[in-house]
Amino acid sequence: MSSSSSALETEIFQYIDLHQNVLVENLEEWVAVESDSVQPGLRKEVIRMMALVANRLKVLGATVNSVNLGSHQLPDGQNLPLPPVILAELGKDPQKPTVCFYGHVDVQPAKKDDGWKTDPYTLTEINGNLYGRGATDNKGPVLAWIYAVETFKALKLAMPVNFKFVIEGMEEAGSLGLEELLEEEKRCFFADVDYIVISDNVWLSNRKPALTYGTRGNACFFVEVESGDKDLHSGTFGGIIHEPMTDLIALLDSLVDPTGHIQIPGIYDNVAALREEERKLYESIEFDLEEHKNNCRVKKFLYDTKEEILLHLWRYPSLSIHGIEGAFHEPGIKTVIPAKVIGKFSIRQVPHMDLSVVKQQVVEYLENVFSKRNSPNKLKVSMPLGAKPWVADINDPLYIAARRAARTVFREDPDFIRDGSTIPIARMFQTITQKSVIMLPIGAADDGEHSQNEKISRYNYVEGTKVFAAFLLEISKLHGQLQEISNTKTDN
Repeated sequence: MSSSSSALETEIFQYIDLHQNVLVENLEEWVAVESDSVQPGLRKEVIRMMALVANRLKVLGATVNSVNLGSHQLPDGQNLPLPPVILAELGKDPQKPTVCFYGHVDVQPAKKDDGWKTDPYTLTEINGNLYGRGATDNKGPVLAWIYAVETFKALKLAMPVNFKFVIEGMEEAGSLGLEELLEEEKRCFFADVDYIVISDNVWLSNRKPALTYGTRGNACFFVEVESGDKDLHSGTFGGIIHEPMTDLIALLDSLVDPTGHIQIPGIYDNVAALREEERKLYESIEFDLEEHKNNCRVKKFLYDTKEEILLHLWRYPSLSIHGIEGAFHEPGIKTVIPAKVIGKFSIRQVPHMDLSVVKQQVVEYLENVFSKRNSPNKLKVSMPLGAKPWVADINDPLYIAARRAARTVFREDPDFIRDGSTIPIARMFQTITQKSVIMLPIGAADDGEHSQNEKISRYNYVEGTKVFAAFLLEISKLHGQLQEISNTKTDN
């Protein structure tokens, strides 16, 4: 690192340290807004939250466009307005790279009596942790990015990049309307964007920083078995009919063996082979098996080593059974034979699995298992939802810049991790805009996003803001070097 850039970073970091209480006060103001996008009665609060963000970005000097997405219809028929999506931009220097940040300011539902130790909408600091709904998912990271940009302004420093914001208020409810907006804007708002950054996930560890380069997709299935149009009494009909529930249990039981191996023929055929370069990444990852067991309150995993656990969590498919609809589930006993039951399961997808192929494999397999039961019941298998996996190139300039920034702030190289869950937003941005995407988290593994007592530590919040500022310097330098190399090749 050159002495001038080092001095510049020192100046920026000192400013952030000196103003960290302002950062916390800003988060307190945002957490106080009950911007729960899931509950219709709180939609006005989500819209109020979007207005707060728009005003904040205008004060920053950004050009702000609050795009009206119209309304959507609820299952009960009522129409509800969608909150606007904010498209904001700051700087249009053709000599500089353009970085676009995506974040959301809506939150999951939360009530004190759900088991929160504090009021979820009053930011409360305990032992260095800032508790409140949205603290880590995703209001804290959104504010950290805004504040990183603000720091350059406050110190009267030239912004190293052009910066754009895409902020939405419906992420927790499925990002309604966002995909259509991205499609509309790909040749306008995104035309000059070079890099896209998403900070809407957390580290694998409680203390070691991480960069996320992949997520699994998901294929959700319904398997429906029906005998007739009404439930029957087990005293009158038990023992003389083919019961739908018995058929369904047999079907579900056939899907996966006790070692977690999916029994559907061909399901692993298209899974990308593990390259040596990727396998080596797993060796240095900080991951405590015992800590992970304690966090999820289980006694034993299917695998015994860190590498095996992470491989099966990130880059191999898994099958989970989620529930049965139509079966009696209240307390007590009801001796009924249900006429129709629907089993629900999902298969987490990994590169290079094909959703349409997976659907065909599942349908054919279940029909085959069912045919051997000689049951007169009707079987119907459907896939109501399918999301593809996402994977990025860790040698992309985005990841090089982020690694350098994390090392500068935390004094150690971050882990390169994947996420076992499905985060459709990364793939959506990459597919539609055709730009490089990175997931750059600042929250720790124990932040409890979506859970009770969600928090972000003051340390992660403040140091994460520094990482974002350092990242802007690093990507600017790298981009400049790449342009020089490209120009030299063109001249030659």
